[in-house]
Amino acid sequence: RMPASVPEVDRRHRASAAFSLSFLSLVFSITAFGSSYWCEGTRKVAKPFCTGESKGDLCIRFNSPDANNNQAVQYIWETGDDKFVERKFHAGIWYSCEEMINEDGEKCRSFIGLTPASDRGVLWLSIVAELLYVILLLMGNILMSVEMCYYSSVIDGLKINAFSAVVTVLAGLLGMVAHMMYTTVFQMTVNLGPEDWRPHTWDYGWSYCLAWASFACCMAAAVTTINKYTKTILEFKHKRKKLERSLKIKYKFPDH
Repeated sequence: RMPASVPEVDRRHRASAAFSLSFLSLVFSITAFGSSYWCEGTRKVAKPFCTGESKGDLCIRFNSPDANNNQAVQYIWETGDDKFVERKFHAGIWYSCEEMINEDGEKCRSFIGLTPASDRGVLWLSIVAELLYVILLLMGNILMSVEMCYYSSVIDGLKINAFSAVVTVLAGLLGMVAHMMYTTVFQMTVNLGPEDWRPHTWDYGWSYCLAWASFACCMAAAVTTINKYTKTILEFKHKRKKLERSLKIKYKFPDH
């Protein structure tokens, strides 16, 4: 078996790098899409009245234990922030969850239902774009693996390479648009969403960072694939020029 040439080894290395980046992008995008930590923060919630044996800082104690709720007014002497407790929450594309007061666990509700009606269409567009982003990334991964393992000639590899580059670039553009649309929808929901959900403080979570890391890996894979395609074309042109030059010399000075 003939040893592989240097350009062929270089092409294999570039194909492996592009596939690795694209696969990493796919894993990141699926993880981010299914999680609910795109945004995290806290909500200020009024403390409930203490009932039974519940004590502590998470509920408001009655001033008069013998008072009747129907006949007397309960005076709350706590003022300012003492009347409120901060509850942590996290939200994603599909649902939003917040911790419960004086209980373990979380209470979750659909984020689509929390979104203002005027922005719900943009959220659905964001979801569709995210789904297409994942599907195109999967197609790109399949094409790159086929190119690495099964193509019979360099020409066939170039055709697959060109198609996978186009698919990966389209995936990256869709991913960028989807992430930006979700960011806009979340900010509008913070301002115009239900009163019992609006956060006091919030910031982007690890899922949001993972989604943009997926986009970065996707574009890096696209650049690597396009670079590999361009370099292979240039190598072919260089070899053709060398062949034409050698044929001209052979035609001018034939062997006797």
